[in-house]
Amino acid sequence: MDFNARVEALKPWIRDVPDFPKPGILFKDITTLLKEPRAYRQTMDLLTVLCGDLAIDKVVGIESRGFIFGAALADRLNVGFVPVRKVGKLPSKTVRTSYDLEYGTDSVEMHADGIDKGETVLLVDDVIATGGTAAAVGGLVESVGATVAAYAFVVELSFLKGRERLGGRPVRSLIMY
Repeated sequence: MDFNARVEALKPWIRDVPDFPKPGILFKDITTLLKEPRAYRQTMDLLTVLCGDLAIDKVVGIESRGFIFGAALADRLNVGFVPVRKVGKLPSKTVRTSYDLEYGTDSVEMHADGIDKGETVLLVDDVIATGGTAAAVGGLVESVGATVAAYAFVVELSFLKGRERLGGRPVRSLIMY
């Protein structure tokens, strides 16, 4: 089975949840993929192929589902993993960024010593929608002197044009809607 056919085989494991988190939104739920070992393993195999050619020092996972895919991918790529969390969740000195949401703002942090100046990283999350969170995390990574090699997502909601907010950096998404 070729790469694209293997990706298509994952789609049935992603559940549509209408009107979540608010009316009019069709949420792509990956928890149904996670509960099936073969589907999760296939996802990780495909992400490894998709990102295996990148010369990176670290994988940065965006809270919280980005941890599920990012940590496993870092292990497979034999590089370190750095979590980006909501404010107040990390125990040591942090660096923070804030970004705009549809209604208000949000902030995320990572350990100040998580990424060294000059390192190259891959940012990983489960879904890219409007791209605001991913763009903010990319800016946070660059603020410590690192370079974003690419962004990787299990699911991309392409109709929301989130990749346009990522500064022209490479985006690698498995499943496109």
